[in-house]
Amino acid sequence: MAHPAWGPRKICELYRRAYEQVLSISSCHRVLKKSGLVQAKKRRIRRDAALVLGAARATGPNDVWTVDHKGWWRLHDGERCEPLTVRDAFSRYILSAQVLENTRTETVQAEFLRLFQLYGLPKVIKSDNGSPFASSTAPLGLSTLSASWVALGIELEHSRPGHPQDNGAHERMHKDIEAEVAARTQPNRRAQQGALDLWREEYNHQRPHESLQDRFPAEVYRRSTRPLPVAPVLLDYGPGFFIRKVSSNGTIKWTNQLIQITTTLAGREVGLRLVSADRLEIWFNHLHLGAIDLQTYRFGSAPSRSAKAVCLAA
Repeated sequence: MAHPAWGPRKICELYRRAYEQVLSISSCHRVLKKSGLVQAKKRRIRRDAALVLGAARATGPNDVWTVDHKGWWRLHDGERCEPLTVRDAFSRYILSAQVLENTRTETVQAEFLRLFQLYGLPKVIKSDNGSPFASSTAPLGLSTLSASWVALGIELEHSRPGHPQDNGAHERMHKDIEAEVAARTQPNRRAQQGALDLWREEYNHQRPHESLQDRFPAEVYRRSTRPLPVAPVLLDYGPGFFIRKVSSNGTIKWTNQLIQITTTLAGREVGLRLVSADRLEIWFNHLHLGAIDLQTYRFGSAPSRSAKAVCLAA
């Protein structure tokens, strides 16, 4: 049996494609059950993703990319394996299942640069609140990695802490990796990457998905119409904004006062807008980071759920 973990609906679709004959799902189920390949499953309670506050809906390819690190396992040589996974939410197409050398920002950023060059830019990237995707100490949870996405005009969405169901489809894909890849531990990182590459090829090009009307992800996915810019992006905040570069220690200067913002944006330009005599808004591209109280010269971060506003030209 080539795909022991696949259910009768998927097997029926493969049979139809291979032999141009329709086999009923019930007949296929009986054959699989007789062969001992059907296991009783607990009833799953489905929750509408729209109930998640701020959840972005994917209505086409590259509307939303989801990203996470698969829970780690040990290879035969003792090395820790923790693949980075990136998936297009609409088509279910897995853009990356990569065993990186480590999970540091620079390493993950290099992989995303490769993906942006290959597939173009998504509208939204959705992740959990862990490193390197988010920071618990920076405004709006920005990390160095996610700030680089915002600079490209990509919107961010973080799942709620302790709510993996907010990114449930991605977690479900991780369970497939656990059962079909991690269960067959390889000798070393190179061999494990080869096994992941084969699994990803099968997932994208041979695995029918009921939610896609039994099409393969590769039959639905299309490259983004937003290519990665060749030159570094210069943020244009438009009229009414004062531009300040964030220093290496995370500060900006206003009327000779040094104001602490965040080291996450070190070297990047933010836009300042005076909205009243004692209030100065701080923006980073399309994100409203918060405001400075000009009486105390202290910065206060904006509530995370109210930060998204009209996009300032990127």
